Amino acid sequence: MVYRNPSLAVDAVVIKGEKVLLVRRKNEPYKGMLALPGGFVEYGEKTEEAVLRELKEETGMKGRIKRLVGVFSDPKRDPRGHVVSIAYLVEPVSEGITAGDDAAECEWIGIKDIKELAFDHREIIKNALEMIE
Repeated sequence: MVYRNPSLAVDAVVIKGEKVLLVRRKNEPYKGMLALPGGFVEYGEKTEEAVLRELKEETGMKGRIKRLVGVFSDPKRDPRGHVVSIAYLVEPVSEGITAGDDAAECEWIGIKDIKELAFDHREIIKNALEMIE
């Protein structure tokens, strides 16, 4: 029997004051759009390790997980197929940011200045903000 299973991804929500750390996607889907730092969990890797690895690879920033934001599992959230994302609120433990891996740029964006984001990242940020208010 062949099973079709969703892929597993992680997203890091890093908030500093009134700003959130975002990356500009280098690749499709949503090439050129802003998104949370994140990506796919590697086989044998814990999601907690994956989110910190992805944050470091895409922004050069080291972080520490503060708490789980939620699990986002809408089968239509990613045009590549059914991808479940586990999002974490992460606090920075290093200062500078430098785009790397599949991020064309990374920058701190004012939360009120966010227009359009890739995937369901606006919903993820909204949920994270509700937790810290």
